[in-house]
Amino acid sequence: MTTTLTPTSPTGTVDARPNRQRWERPALAALLLGTLIAYLINLSANGWANDFYAAAVQAGSRSWEAFFFGSSDAANSITVDKPPASLWVMELSVRLFGLNSWSMLVPQVLLGVASVALLWATVRRSFGPAAGLIAGTVLAVTPVAVLMFRFNNPDALLVLLMIAAAWAMTRAVADGRWRWLLLTGAFIGFGFLAKQLQVLLVVPPLALMYLIAGPPKLGKRIAQLCAAGAAMVAGAGWWILTVELWPSDSRPWIGGSQHNSIIELTLGYNGLGRLNGNETGSVGPGGELPAGGNGMWGSTGITRMFEPAQGGQIAWLIPAALVALVAGLAMRGRAPRTDRRRAALILWGGWLLVTGLVFSFMAGIFHQYYTVALAPAVAALVGIGAVQIWGSRDRWWVRCAGAAAIALTTATAWMLLSRSASFQPWLRWAILVVGVIATVAFVFPLARKQSVIVALAAAFIGLAGPIAYSVDTLASAHSGAIPSAGPSSGGMRGMGGPGMRPGGVDGGPGADGSATTGATNGAPSDGAASGAQAGGPWDGGVPGQDGAATVGGSAQGANGGEQRTGGAGGLLGGSRPSDRIVTLLESNGSDYTWVAAAVGSNSAAGYQLATELPVMPIGGFNGSDPSPTLEQFQQYVADGKIHYFVAGGRGGPGGNSESTSSAITAWVTANYSATTVDGVTLYDLTQPKP
Repeated sequence: MTTTLTPTSPTGTVDARPNRQRWERPALAALLLGTLIAYLINLSANGWANDFYAAAVQAGSRSWEAFFFGSSDAANSITVDKPPASLWVMELSVRLFGLNSWSMLVPQVLLGVASVALLWATVRRSFGPAAGLIAGTVLAVTPVAVLMFRFNNPDALLVLLMIAAAWAMTRAVADGRWRWLLLTGAFIGFGFLAKQLQVLLVVPPLALMYLIAGPPKLGKRIAQLCAAGAAMVAGAGWWILTVELWPSDSRPWIGGSQHNSIIELTLGYNGLGRLNGNETGSVGPGGELPAGGNGMWGSTGITRMFEPAQGGQIAWLIPAALVALVAGLAMRGRAPRTDRRRAALILWGGWLLVTGLVFSFMAGIFHQYYTVALAPAVAALVGIGAVQIWGSRDRWWVRCAGAAAIALTTATAWMLLSRSASFQPWLRWAILVVGVIATVAFVFPLARKQSVIVALAAAFIGLAGPIAYSVDTLASAHSGAIPSAGPSSGGMRGMGGPGMRPGGVDGGPGADGSATTGATNGAPSDGAASGAQAGGPWDGGVPGQDGAATVGGSAQGANGGEQRTGGAGGLLGGSRPSDRIVTLLESNGSDYTWVAAAVGSNSAAGYQLATELPVMPIGGFNGSDPSPTLEQFQQYVADGKIHYFVAGGRGGPGGNSESTSSAITAWVTANYSATTVDGVTLYDLTQPKP
């Protein structure tokens, strides 16, 4: 590959950029168009996706105050338990096109396509168009990426902003200009407003990359990194400072915090608590989980990314990425300090190692879809490794490294596909046979034609499994708080919640047509074959109709479709109100600040989405936040601001009999008469008991 050396900086550095190839733009256009079309397929099947965020999107599309703070309801009683940046994109779309599944989820799809394009541009700058194209393709077909770029969780925007920071830092290493450092910090800062401290996992590799390979002298490099840090603080600080200085009695409660503070939320529930397990107000008990121990969120340890819950999401090409990292660094061993290819390897390798190790050993809340944050690093290293190993295959040790990558990828694919043996059972055997042949063949020096055949075989081995899982993901409906890509793998999919697809968390309808779930590692099951089981302490389920199981209040029939039963919802799945309940709530609904109140955000979400009127989520996501207090709730009722109280909504074990939500529930049941509509108990708060 030829390169053109072009001076780009007053410091005298040069930017080695590959010449534009004729095939490059058509190939990129095909990749991006194919990604867009694939991600749009069957998009509406996801419905509201995560009702928790969908309700906040609805609220922000109606109220600019809710938009700014990220409120769960348009009357601004409480916020979601994250900053609002990821909601802003969807809320602007809903303001333009109205509230529906497509207007909410298409922006997420576009974020995914933009992520693929930006990763291509970043990898291409250092390693050429072929590496960029391979990296973009791997990211596009990674199962967890396919899932999250079609879902309304904050991760889609988070991933785009992390890649944008890597792109800006790659430009900084090329010419040493201040503007790229400042832009890097700004991207990280805005990423904080998407998902708080998780974005900081890429900061160490970004800083190390520039500290080692930045063109200026050491003192200036350190000063530039400090400036990037200041830009990062400014990128997030303007919003945090506004929220902290805003009078607390005139803004919504900060969801997920126990003292109405975004700083507390950042450092506690969404910060250090995720690492050590001490998360006040969480859905589970706190306390540190030792490495290798089993707990509510699975086992911690170095193999966590390969376990059943996470493996099919992200693990397919992690071994190949690690081999590519080691081989790539070895190839750049005698390169000068400012070598941009080694700098890129430091960035992507550091991203993979730092993020992967934190995910592997964090003792707090961990969900399998978090692994989407690893996808760009894995994709970049695979693209880089493929091109580097191919270009240096005349060296025996490079061929051995390539053979090792093929062998490890084959073994990983066999392991992952064996966990769902009924899913495309021929595929694992095909990968095994092709993988063994390709591994042996790659060790030997071959003519170009034979080498191309082996390279195509390696591509099949690496991509067949992820593509099969991605196709399954595109063809299936996903909803709830803990989504998971691909078929059932026998692992804990979330907490047995109504998270993945209608018909059951662990693989769909059971033999009798009822929904089935699997609870492992001591996690309770949210689905069951009877209403009594479904109405456990975490989900607030209600009996289904015609013998169908109720999952999070939504009955699932034999065909896996939802039945509108009036279910009250629960911790992990939104309520599904029947037409009768919707009609009842909408009657004179505009006369009230909140048409209803329910314990837990997911319990409230379905009613809010169905009526498009504010519903107060008492206690926030977990039902354990002290908002509103009993006295505040009583005053709201006395002022005629709340029409109904919906019973049956539950939070997680973070709540208890002494919680605010429990006190409110007890006060309502003691002072107001109950009526049952389609299995849901309602209290008219305008009609006290005699």
